[in-house]
Amino acid sequence: MALTTAAALVTATPAAQAASVDPVKALKKQFVAGHGVRISEKTRMSIDGKSIGLSRTTGSFEFGKSGIVASDVRTHRSSKDKSLSAALAPPRIITVGGYSYVQGGLFTEDLPEGKKWVRYGGGEASGSTYNQILDIFEPKVLKTLVSRAKNFKGGTYKGALTYSELAKAYGQKLSGTIGKIKIDYALKVNSKGLVTTLTSAWSLDFGVLGKTRSETETRYLGWGSKVKIKAPAKDLWIDVDGLDEDSDVPMEIPNNALNSLTN
Repeated sequence: MALTTAAALVTATPAAQAASVDPVKALKKQFVAGHGVRISEKTRMSIDGKSIGLSRTTGSFEFGKSGIVASDVRTHRSSKDKSLSAALAPPRIITVGGYSYVQGGLFTEDLPEGKKWVRYGGGEASGSTYNQILDIFEPKVLKTLVSRAKNFKGGTYKGALTYSELAKAYGQKLSGTIGKIKIDYALKVNSKGLVTTLTSAWSLDFGVLGKTRSETETRYLGWGSKVKIKAPAKDLWIDVDGLDEDSDVPMEIPNNALNSLTN
């Protein structure tokens, strides 16, 4: 009996120890000015089981004392990508100092000579990308994912929540059909409680248009490394308000996953 009990304790110890590390506290300890983390992300989209797009996102996030203060994100898509995000998302976007600088695709096809970026006001850096709606850099969101997990095994929290429940974690309210969409997630943490991988997936049935499914896997690399994100040189960008009226450059940056949810 004693041997059986001891064996059970030994078996349970690794998981118990990992679960005892609070991911939210571990995250907040990373909020040190001049430091940050990188991401590597892959998203697959399909309609009725048939692939319509594959995109890859890489980026760097710079921290301040209370969270992300700047970001530099690039999105790469296959030539066969027919997803909505492929048509709307900028290939590269730097957000720093209250502005967003956008480059690539529609954003640089019709610029004055010598200009390579378009600057937009109201830029607020976040950990959400055009595909990953779960921003683990927001403590309230991370806490929600951990607390709602159905199980914790092998360092991974697995669970599900609706868009409406996620919006609540962001301090927003969302109702209707979108609010009922369920997001399945798997959140993997290391021995220090830091997130190493986040996988999220959702589906929505559009009737005759088919059932759309999105699966995104985001990997978090180099926690605590030095990160310093700077705006492009002044002579390389132009304010969106300074463009000609007949310019084909979008007057606004399309919403990313987070903004689509909260606006």
